[in-house]
Amino acid sequence: MKNLQQATERICELKGSLVALDALLPAVIETLSAPALAKLMVSFDAHAEAARTVMLHSDMSDVVLMTFEREVARNRALLQRRQSPGDRTAWTGAADALLLTTTQITTFVGSVVQNRASGFFYRRADQLFLVSNRHVFADADRSHFPDRIEIGLHTHAQDLTRHTVLSLPLYQAGLSQWREAVDSGDAVDVAVMAIPATSLPAEAVLMAFDETHLDARGEEIVVGDALAIAGFPLGFHDTVHHLAVARSATLASAYGVRFQRQGCFLTDARTHRGSSGSPVVRRRTVGHQGASTASWHLLGVHSTRMDMCDRDQVRDESPGLNCAWYADVLLALTAGG
Repeated sequence: MKNLQQATERICELKGSLVALDALLPAVIETLSAPALAKLMVSFDAHAEAARTVMLHSDMSDVVLMTFEREVARNRALLQRRQSPGDRTAWTGAADALLLTTTQITTFVGSVVQNRASGFFYRRADQLFLVSNRHVFADADRSHFPDRIEIGLHTHAQDLTRHTVLSLPLYQAGLSQWREAVDSGDAVDVAVMAIPATSLPAEAVLMAFDETHLDARGEEIVVGDALAIAGFPLGFHDTVHHLAVARSATLASAYGVRFQRQGCFLTDARTHRGSSGSPVVRRRTVGHQGASTASWHLLGVHSTRMDMCDRDQVRDESPGLNCAWYADVLLALTAGG
C-alpha cells in the first residue's frame, strides 16, 4: 500500500511539473525575436526527430509513442501560432521548408557574372555547408573557373521579401575552399563549401538538411516513386519572396544501385540549366511532419540531364532522364567539420 501511495504521489508531482512547464513555454516563446523563434523551430524539429528515432528503436509502448507525437504536434502548433499570428506570408504555412533550404548560386570572376546554379544548405554538428555540384565551382571542360560566388539569404522569418546576398570567395591563399569527392567510379559531381558562422548576417534565417534527412527510416524506395527537385531552372524563381521552385520527378532507376557503376541514380523530370546542385527529395510517409524539413527524405543532388551518344538528334527525342548523385556522399564530404 505504501508503494502504491508513493507511486500516486509521484504521478501527481509529475503532473504539477508538466503544468508548470506548460506555463513556462509560452512565456519563453513570447520573449523571442522572429529570427530566434525561427531557429528554435529548426532546433525543435531536429531534436524531436532524434528523439523519435531513438523511441522507434526502443521497447516502448504505443501509448508512449502516441503521447509523444501528440505533444510534439501541440508544441509545434504553439510555435507556429506565435510565429504567424494571422500573417499569411509567415515562414510556416506560406512556404514549404524545402524551398527554404535552397538558394541560388551566382558565380563571378571579379565583378563579372559567369553562371547561375542551385545549391542547398546542410548542417553537420555546428558547421553549416553549402552543397552544389562540383562543376558549379570549377569545370575544366567548359573553361569555367570563377573566383567567388554569391548566395541569397532570407533575413526575416515572417516577411520573406526581406533578403540579402552573401559573397563567398572560392579561393584563399590559392587554395580552393570547397571539398569534392572521388569514388571507385571516378569523380563525383558533388561539392560542399563550409560557410563560416562569422560570415552570416546576424539576422540570417535559413533551413538546412542534416544527417537525419539521409535516413530512409525503413521506408521502401522503388522505381516510380514521386520525387521533387527544388531549384532555379534557367534562373526562374519567385523574385518577390526569393523562393526556389520545385519540379516533379519520378525515380527512374533502381535506388541503391550504382547506375553504370557510378555513385548516382536516374530521375525522370523536365529540368533546365540552373538546376545543377538542386536537392532531390521524396516526401516521407511515416512520421509525416507537414511542411517542415523533417517531412523530406534527401535522396540525392541533381547534376545534369542524361542523353544517349548514339541518339539521332532529328528523329529521336531526348530521353528526359537526369543524373542525381547519392546524398550519402555528404557524410564523407562534411566529416571533420
